[in-house]
Amino acid sequence: MRLESAQKGTLIAESNHADLERTLLFSLRGAFVATLQAKAVLRLAKENLGYYDNVLDISRTRFSVGDIAQIDLDRLELQRVQYESDVRSAEVNLRTAKIQLLTLLNDRTPVEQFDVSGLFDFNDQLQSREEFRKIAVDTRPDLKTAVEAVGKAQTDHKLAIANGSTDPILSAWYTHNSSNNNPFGLNTLGVSVSIPLRIFDRNQGEKLRTQLDIDRSQKLTGAAEALVYSDVDSAYAVVNSNVLLLKPYKAKYLQQAVRVRDTVAFSYQHGGASLVEFLNAQSEYRTVELSYLNLIGSYLTAAAQLNLAVGQEVLQ
Repeated sequence: MRLESAQKGTLIAESNHADLERTLLFSLRGAFVATLQAKAVLRLAKENLGYYDNVLDISRTRFSVGDIAQIDLDRLELQRVQYESDVRSAEVNLRTAKIQLLTLLNDRTPVEQFDVSGLFDFNDQLQSREEFRKIAVDTRPDLKTAVEAVGKAQTDHKLAIANGSTDPILSAWYTHNSSNNNPFGLNTLGVSVSIPLRIFDRNQGEKLRTQLDIDRSQKLTGAAEALVYSDVDSAYAVVNSNVLLLKPYKAKYLQQAVRVRDTVAFSYQHGGASLVEFLNAQSEYRTVELSYLNLIGSYLTAAAQLNLAVGQEVLQ
């Protein structure tokens, strides 16, 4: 029983190690997603700045021929500060995300030489919540630890009972006595059996403690299972919510934002729209695109949370 108890203790240690690896992987994935998101935001900021610089070049040409006033050109050039600020902020955020990722990887690569690549998108095909629950119950290492703790407590209780019991004592002896007057008594063989009288229970306290450990471990197992269901349900709700928000963005809002921006820009360059309308269209496009990228980041973070809750890779 001691060997069985030690073996179950080893299984518990292995499950605890797997659970630690699960949480560390979640932290690493979070840093990876943050780096991908920072790269996407920086790319968008540079695209917006390049597009706006092209508009400024056209506006300066229009000003040189007297098509727009000095005040309109000044307002356009002042607005460029916002786009340039977006680029600088995105660069800082990307560098910070890379530093955090390098720290988790324990990598000494210089930040300037370090880069990551990955799919920054979402998957709108989700399994049912019940499927995720089933996988989690089968794979979560912390739940396995709780179940294995019940088995170890039961084994320890059996060991305590065995240690508290008394066993018969068997003994045997053999003698050779050449000086015995009996010619047939030179060799003597004897056997004895002694049975201790059990007056007091020598292991009563340990038996009670291990019995209480069984009850405690069973209750902890129930709590761990409830936590698994709660984690899966919460993570699934967040992922599903993000998917529902992302679908209309990808199907409609992104194209509409581009169409409105380009249409208003064309109208403004040909005198059919005011400066305020042009700036508003630029701002709306920037807001929609940035919101979409942030939603993608939220989805990937929620997907990592669901992977953590389930205990294995279920969403990329």
